[in-house]
Amino acid sequence: MLALEGIEAGYGETRALFGVSLGVAAGEAVALLGRNGMGKTTTVRVIMGLIRPSAGRLEIDGVSAVGLPPFRIARQGLGLVPEGRQTFPTLSVAENLIATARPGAWNLARVYELFPRLAERQRQLARALSGGEQQMLAIGRALMTNPRLLILDEATEGLAPLIRAEIWGCLARIRAEGMAVLVIDKSIDALMELADRHVIIENGVTVWTGTTADLASAQAVRDRYLHL
Repeated sequence: MLALEGIEAGYGETRALFGVSLGVAAGEAVALLGRNGMGKTTTVRVIMGLIRPSAGRLEIDGVSAVGLPPFRIARQGLGLVPEGRQTFPTLSVAENLIATARPGAWNLARVYELFPRLAERQRQLARALSGGEQQMLAIGRALMTNPRLLILDEATEGLAPLIRAEIWGCLARIRAEGMAVLVIDKSIDALMELADRHVIIENGVTVWTGTTADLASAQAVRDRYLHL
């Protein structure tokens, strides 16, 4: 479904990616790993058309997506839960969800069933929500685009343990229903349960790719690149 090969990209004259390669198949869950500042968020921005790569291959369903604007990328079936949530603060919960809605199986009723707290707060402004509730709203908003691939950048960063557990449970449910997932997070134990494969980036380069079983047995890789 999604393929990146040898991606190079950056900000103005400053390069951040020097050779990122990864792929996500239909229905697959992939974790994008690496320490802070290694290029994970930049990779997501390239995928979503927010940064144009200077070199490399970016394909969706085998067709080049280089140069496509973000709205065209979204229409290809990619939904983004961005770092920092970035909900619309002056819109209500319901308005945030409706604003991005596209026809499909995910609608208000399904999002509210997945996240009952959003149903309870549907008339509240997004800026009045807690951090965990805003993260739920960001996930629900992405689901309302009815994506084939859900991309989550720092899915549970800064959240209380109980909220993190609730969100991981919801992601497991989404995953079990067959949606492909590309997720960035520091909760390695949760990622090991959710993901089929793991891709590690170091200094803007893909340095390791393998299955959950491969990563579990690769202590040297975890020590070198993840400090685990």
